[in-house]
Amino acid sequence: MSTPILDQLNLVVRDMQQSIAFYRLIGLDIPESAIWRTRSGAHHVVMRMPDGFELALDSHALAEVYNAGWRETSTAGSRTVMSFRLADAAAVDDTYQRTTTAGHAAAQPPYYTFWGSRYAIVVDPDGNHVGLMSPPDQAHRGEPPSI
Repeated sequence: MSTPILDQLNLVVRDMQQSIAFYRLIGLDIPESAIWRTRSGAHHVVMRMPDGFELALDSHALAEVYNAGWRETSTAGSRTVMSFRLADAAAVDDTYQRTTTAGHAAAQPPYYTFWGSRYAIVVDPDGNHVGLMSPPDQAHRGEPPSI
């Protein structure tokens, strides 16, 4: 039996245009050619990451087609944090500032984690937490919390 490979994450979104704008704000390249549209609007977007992983946005209508068990929930967001590795600490601060200035909520302002990364969490239009993380910097590494 072969080992499964995680290669795609699909987020079902309420407003495709708002979601595309948010993910463009954090720096993802979303060319118009990556957006699948029908007469009723945009229904699917694939964002290919440099390592081959794909982040996809799907409309509610499309989710109902490919997932017989999909149901819209009344609560926003989920129990996951989807994090993006950014170039450095300044990129974390810049991206956090750009997204929050554009009106998106912040769940965690930028700070240095005990493992040494600059880290922040912003909230996408559907309430999903999106982490922004720099590579670890040994100069900022500390003791793990006592939990």
